Amino acid sequence: MHILIDGYNLLHSLRPIFHLNPIQLQWERERLIQQLSSYRQSRSCAITVIFDGWQGGSLTERREKQKGIEIVYSKIGEKADEVIKRLIREKGSGAIVVSSDREIAKFASRFSVAVVSSEKFQEKLKRLESKREEEMGKEGEEEGYEDSKKKGPSRRLSKKERRLREALRRL
Repeated sequence: MHILIDGYNLLHSLRPIFHLNPIQLQWERERLIQQLSSYRQSRSCAITVIFDGWQGGSLTERREKQKGIEIVYSKIGEKADEVIKRLIREKGSGAIVVSSDREIAKFASRFSVAVVSSEKFQEKLKRLESKREEEMGKEGEEEGYEDSKKKGPSRRLSKKERRLREALRRL
């Protein structure tokens, strides 16, 4: 299974991103890549995120890989929609497209490619994230105290160890 994601469409499903400065926008993209990386690990699938570069991108299409996620920036003058359509043709019915764009959904249906709205996929990401946090909380409760018959603070991990585990949980 290969998931093709309309990057800015998915980011926009969270909140409007048009008013963000370039640094904030970069931070939002990186946060999305982190979420998708966690999703990919739990589902073992290939993920490609396509971002628009048609107004401020480079002269050629740019591809990179971060945390197991392939990222494509369209070239100047080319919208992400065009890149997504090209990838739909290449991948065929083995792909799933994440976008709320009706034009892309129509195009994908002609190639028997499933389309999931950005809002639905965002819900799925949130559920996975909350499930992981829940599991980490349970592990923290179980691992937060050493296995002994002592009562009180002496069973508790040191502050340093708890901070380390909290930092690891956030990653």
